[in-house]
Amino acid sequence: MTDSPLRIGYAAGAFDLFHIGHLNLLRHAKAECDVLIAGVVSDEMLQLTKGIIPVIPLAERMEIVRHISYVDRVHAEVVPDKLDTWKEVRFTHFFKGDDWRGTEKGLRLEREFAAVGVEVVYFPYTMSTSSTVLRRALAALNGEGERVTG
Repeated sequence: MTDSPLRIGYAAGAFDLFHIGHLNLLRHAKAECDVLIAGVVSDEMLQLTKGIIPVIPLAERMEIVRHISYVDRVHAEVVPDKLDTWKEVRFTHFFKGDDWRGTEKGLRLEREFAAVGVEVVYFPYTMSTSSTVLRRALAALNGEGERVTG
């Protein structure tokens, strides 16, 4: 019997306002790897890369994700470049929602990861729920209108 190499998966996200789309990503990712590391994007990186301020602080988001049964390890993502994160974590598979497939960012990610032997795997994006929709609902409840982004 030949030992196959360990498949180390990495699924990154804000995981703010945790919802079924987040759970679906982690569930699908765990089914494709031996060890699943969930990258929780820091508050500072969310502000820098998406212009949003998370509702739930990083430490609390990490604690929530750490207790999801599909997750083996949690990593605080504090750099904007996924390749830099790979240098820290050394995963073999990177999991992303298929809303990135074929986009400029997705294609660049695939090229960069292919150069270091990482496979990018896409999963169906959960259309019914998103953090953006939840943020808008919270803003509406608070009388803030449409100024919420992300």
